[in-house]
Amino acid sequence: MRVGLFIPCYVDQLAPAVGEATVAVLERAGCAVDYDPDQTCCGQPFWNLGLADEAARLARAHLERFARHDAVVCPSASCVATVRLHYGTLGVGADAAGLRARERTFELSEFLVRELGRVELGARFPHKVALLPSCHGLRELGLGRPSEAVGAAGEPGPTEQLLRAVAGLELLTPSRDECCGFGGAFSVEFPELSGRIGRARLADLAATGAEFVTSTDTSCLLHLDGIRRREGSGPRAIHLAEILAAE
Repeated sequence: MRVGLFIPCYVDQLAPAVGEATVAVLERAGCAVDYDPDQTCCGQPFWNLGLADEAARLARAHLERFARHDAVVCPSASCVATVRLHYGTLGVGADAAGLRARERTFELSEFLVRELGRVELGARFPHKVALLPSCHGLRELGLGRPSEAVGAAGEPGPTEQLLRAVAGLELLTPSRDECCGFGGAFSVEFPELSGRIGRARLADLAATGAEFVTSTDTSCLLHLDGIRRREGSGPRAIHLAEILAAE
């Protein structure tokens, strides 16, 4: 399958190694990867701030750029949720081509497991790792089962399935799934509260004994890793793609 690589702004500007790892993982899974260096923001920050006109402008440009691909894959649950679920609210991508482009936009782990049927990718990462399910991935894309859900536990989400298949990796579970405190513009508007939530989240992850914390969202990981560096302790941040690309 030929896929379009959708790179979030945070990855492009602050964590390019996550993008490179995503390419390596997709190619290992048998995909041909197209990357358009002229792609821009999907519009999520503007949508979150209520700037609907600016968000819609970026959304239209995004769909035009990616409409030709069989599938679009992104190492960010929040960006994928924006495209797939929220463009409709903006009145963008309601035509047949737009709907197809939105529906064929996937977060990396769901694409590998649910579209390609791949769990074992030959990765090796001999470390203790705690999983931080991002809010968008958990509650908008269904990449796991949120703690407030009732009933049977059900099948593990695609992110957990992939991590459990990594050789040498010991997956550890924190006591709860909660927001890391980043929340995009939330961390700018309410920095003290954002930091307080982040410190509590990092402490819970550290209590598992993990060496690393991983997630589907670079923004969450950057937030927690910044707190770790200031506090001087806690698990180091590493994106899911970087673990899956490790050999």
